[in-house]
Amino acid sequence: MGGKMDQVVSYCGLICNTCTIYLAAREKDDDKRYDMKVQIAREIKKLYGEEYKPEDISDCDGCKAECGRLFSGCRNCHIRECARWKGIENCAYCAEYACEKLDDIFATEPAAKARLDAIRDKL
Repeated sequence: MGGKMDQVVSYCGLICNTCTIYLAAREKDDDKRYDMKVQIAREIKKLYGEEYKPEDISDCDGCKAECGRLFSGCRNCHIRECARWKGIENCAYCAEYACEKLDDIFATEPAAKARLDAIRDKL
């Protein structure tokens, strides 16, 4: 096995390649993969109040994937849509950073804000 996996920072500041949905898509063991999806459905309910069944958790290759698998929450994300329309790496690169589109994600994932702030500070 190789060294440390490079971080794939999503448009909103989450790390795609450490996301449990992303990791479940790569799990080879069917039973473990199903158990991961059960836990993901519970977390989505707890954090976002949305109901998902394990079979509703689609595979995902990360929100920046040009084609391929994309979780429904990523596919329908207004932050993703905006950043792709603007052609930016992530929201830290936006002239309007930090706009109200990020309020909900920052409320549930404060590390995403810290990550984008750190990127922005280096620009």
